[in-house]
Amino acid sequence: MNNEIYLDNSATTKPYDEVIEYVAKVSREFYGNPSSLHTKGIESENLVKKARTQIAEALKVDSKDICFTSGGTESNNLAILGYLKANPRAGKHVITSEIEHPSVLEVYKQLAREGYKVDFIPVDNNGVIRLEVLKDIVSDDTSIISVIHTNNETGSIQPIEEICNLRKKLCPKAVIHVDAVQAFGKTLINPSTCNIGLMSFSSHKIHGPKGVGGLYIRKGLRLKPVLIGGGQESTLRSGTENVPGICGFGMAAEIIFSKLDDNYKSTNELRNHFVKRINETFEDAVVNSPDSASPYIINVSFPNLKSEVLLHHLEQKNIFVSTGSACSSRKTHHSHVLKAMGVSPKYIDGAIRFSLSHANNICEMDETIEALKEIIPIISIKRGGKR
Repeated sequence: MNNEIYLDNSATTKPYDEVIEYVAKVSREFYGNPSSLHTKGIESENLVKKARTQIAEALKVDSKDICFTSGGTESNNLAILGYLKANPRAGKHVITSEIEHPSVLEVYKQLAREGYKVDFIPVDNNGVIRLEVLKDIVSDDTSIISVIHTNNETGSIQPIEEICNLRKKLCPKAVIHVDAVQAFGKTLINPSTCNIGLMSFSSHKIHGPKGVGGLYIRKGLRLKPVLIGGGQESTLRSGTENVPGICGFGMAAEIIFSKLDDNYKSTNELRNHFVKRINETFEDAVVNSPDSASPYIINVSFPNLKSEVLLHHLEQKNIFVSTGSACSSRKTHHSHVLKAMGVSPKYIDGAIRFSLSHANNICEMDETIEALKEIIPIISIKRGGKR
């Protein structure tokens, strides 16, 4: 099998050719510092403004509500810590879920050490937060609620609109922060209509360059910077702007949002086909991603196997997948997401994430199934077990 089959798009995506060319052009011709007062600086500043407008139009918000960052992790940190620093009287109670990305979970653990009352909402076996628990724990002292829109390991989608309505009814002064890194460019999200206060997203998940992200900040919401210095990005994010990266991000957003519905439809067809083949071919395999999950992420467990071993065997066939979040896949601990969903350890050990993009096709999915049919019995024999 000579052709590469890339099924790790939730970790990062291959940049569009147009984006690569545009980033190179900007790097070569528009190298001025956007803060400089001369012509070269103004040219760069105008390109940043253009990209900001492209992102804002994709989200149907004002361009003044978009702050550029270095990626999803920084956006999540700035959203949570920046809001709490700017609003110390908003309350000492903060809420998130058990299945958040580490860039949110670790922030909340740090807040607990600093004296905040932190609640982690449990999820059901589909990876969806238990709204009844959220209803019971919100209070007048709740300042911020952080929820991931689309889980990066299983693709489970949270009921964001219901969460926002619940907040409005039970704790109207609290702010909703949504980690939309795995949802941006794959499904339509309008933060203003849902009354989302803060929303994080990233460039390299939508076929843009790495090292660039964004944060939507609802008009009137006050944040304090996490990075202090020259006061760029309306004082919220100091440091010279990554002009080529930001420009590539804007172009990638414009391209992917123009094909949003078609991309979703084609990817959903691939997902359904692949899941059907998995269920037909491997009787003891378990699809951990619920039917309602994003079609872009399929988490599958093969019991009595080590996912790392399966991953490397697939790699030898030029098929690239992951064992979970790319941010923690090199670590040895079990997936906190699958554990929170109640998945047993033997299935967690053998969990593989196949994450798709609109660039994938049916033939690639079938070739992956054939590769699995060949690899799994070999691994089982090597480990001394029979399936």
